[in-house]
Amino acid sequence: MESEDTKKTQEMKTDLNLLLECLKYQMDNAFSQKEALVTIHSICQQNSNASVYFREIGGLMFVKNLAKSSEHSMVKEAALYTLGAIAEKNVYCQQTLCTSELFEDLTWFLSNDSNINLRRMSVYVILVLVSNNRTGQTLVRETGCITVLSRLFRTVISKHELDLSDKNVFQSYQLWSSVCSTLCVCVNNPQNDENQMFCCSLFPHANEWLKNCMTPEIIRPICSFIGLTLANNTYVQKYFVSVGGLDILSQVLMQLESDSHETLSSAKLAVVVTKTVDACIADNPTFGIVLSKYHIVSKLLALLLHESLDSGEKFSIMLTLGHCTEDCEENQYDLFKNNGLPLMIQALTESQNEELNKAATFVLHNCKKITEKLSLSLGEYPFDENETQQLKDINVKENNLEEHWRKAKEILHRIEQLERERNEEEIQRESYQDTISSMNISIQNTWKHLHADQIGQGSKAEDEDKSHSRQLQSYKSYGVMSKACTNDDQMKTLLKSANPVHACYRESEQNKTLYKAKSSCNQNLHEETTFEKNFVSQSSDHVFKHPVHIAKNIKQQLPVTDPFTLCSDIINKEVVSFLATPSCSKMLTYRCSGCIAVEKSLNSRNFSKLLHSCPYQCDRHKVIVEAEDRYKSELRKSLICNKKILLTPRRRQRLSNESTTPGGIKKRRIRKNFTEEEVNYLFNGVKKMGNHWNSILWSFPFQQGRKAVDLAHKYHKLTKRPTCAAS
Repeated sequence: MESEDTKKTQEMKTDLNLLLECLKYQMDNAFSQKEALVTIHSICQQNSNASVYFREIGGLMFVKNLAKSSEHSMVKEAALYTLGAIAEKNVYCQQTLCTSELFEDLTWFLSNDSNINLRRMSVYVILVLVSNNRTGQTLVRETGCITVLSRLFRTVISKHELDLSDKNVFQSYQLWSSVCSTLCVCVNNPQNDENQMFCCSLFPHANEWLKNCMTPEIIRPICSFIGLTLANNTYVQKYFVSVGGLDILSQVLMQLESDSHETLSSAKLAVVVTKTVDACIADNPTFGIVLSKYHIVSKLLALLLHESLDSGEKFSIMLTLGHCTEDCEENQYDLFKNNGLPLMIQALTESQNEELNKAATFVLHNCKKITEKLSLSLGEYPFDENETQQLKDINVKENNLEEHWRKAKEILHRIEQLERERNEEEIQRESYQDTISSMNISIQNTWKHLHADQIGQGSKAEDEDKSHSRQLQSYKSYGVMSKACTNDDQMKTLLKSANPVHACYRESEQNKTLYKAKSSCNQNLHEETTFEKNFVSQSSDHVFKHPVHIAKNIKQQLPVTDPFTLCSDIINKEVVSFLATPSCSKMLTYRCSGCIAVEKSLNSRNFSKLLHSCPYQCDRHKVIVEAEDRYKSELRKSLICNKKILLTPRRRQRLSNESTTPGGIKKRRIRKNFTEEEVNYLFNGVKKMGNHWNSILWSFPFQQGRKAVDLAHKYHKLTKRPTCAAS
């Protein structure tokens, strides 16, 4: 796989080098240069590393110079298209091309009477260089390129009636649409306040287009341009309202909403206009008074009921409703009058989308004051006589709304209560976890102290009986007080704060929880009483196993948030402190020796003897002793049945088998004389390796059965008899 990738990379580099040479040596052939540029573009689109390599070999700068110096228009168009595609594919190429010189050349292409295709390619390169690049946004303003783009925005399409079936008109529209997109990236992503201030001069022209040509081909680009230019800039928003832009958007929205009942595209287009309106009033809620003149709230509510809209589009409409009603009582009343509150409540209760729920809550919160005013007195609301008459006519409808608003208040109150209880629960959980962690640390320290005392204690049984009885009495008295926390009043208080989310379910299940908690607490009391009796009677098995058993049962029966866990932890703490007293040392002598002897140096021999000599073995060590005895008995049986079993290592047994016969007589090896070749091997090995007989044996093909000792003996014999060695 790696070899194939390497081969493809090498082929790509070879192709780019050849194509670059073709561009250099085919200056007189415009068609060949165009074909080479198109091929380079195709290679760079297919392979992400091709753009980087093409920049490294100088191809990027050559294509840029070719676009400037070529006399053929088709070569310039192909060169600009290739530059834009490479810069769009690789950010390093984008930074390399982002120079004032290139922006000046592109401005010159746009200013001259160039053909539409060349200007489109120039606008495309500007779009790629400026997108997500603050340096490009600065250069497009400083070189005057944005001024040329603004002029093209005004003049490319001169008539408000578009006939896109005409080829020339369609090409002009494509250029104008590209200019709109380029202006959008000049003012936003990232946001550029200077470019926004410059582009706001185009608002009057954009308003004229919206007023005279309500087609999707015009509304979508202009709404995108207006929305991005307005975003997060209060000065530009005020200017847009001052030139009548918000009024025109309201009129367009009204027309599109009325058309949405017949065509689906009008509903989608109305959502686009709604987003632009929201961008205008988001930072200035007082501008909502302009929308109240056109009753935009009622139009948005009607648009919200459209079945073809998805959740994202409905969220945009609800967010616009929230900004409309945030600081405008007229819009709040309009929402109230057009059954907007039941619609918000329905969205809040039925929708599973969190963003929609937040937007609906935002709208309900904005209408809280106006609802209180209307509930006090409808006649006191400052409207004209016509509005008052309308209020009287729709009293029947608004009586139904009072019920919906009551439900809305309950939902809001429930939300606030849930948030408050959740905060209290988090605080309580943190404090509870801190208490548990500190309690676990104290228990571990107590057990360590207990094990340390087990080894060094002697026979102090008589003096310690009195302290044992006193500790037992204090344990009983403290255990009774710890159980006093489980009365009904405290249980109700703790259970109410245990789970704030399921409020209704909590009330219905409260009695069951109380009954289970009381029964579990009674069971613990019974177990503690049994433990005390067993401790007095010195039953060694229950003394050490019973406290741990109580703790495990409590953790299994009750969840972490159960209030009775606190009482059980207090009981456990008292039991551990009681076991740590010196009176308990008398009972520790009856424990298993394998469990007590933690500091003795034990091994496989003395540990087995220790376990066998202990009369108080625990279950675990008892199983170990039984398994060991069973294994030894089976081993003895096998030795008796088969006396040939030898408990010697394998290597020693193998060597003994080789050196002895079945009768016990040693067996000699068969003698093999050294051949002339072996003698030569021996001398050559000594000459190269010295007296390293093992190395010589493994380096030359001696006969099978030769050993290093044989080579050494043979060499010494040969050196003592030189005549024999010579022969």
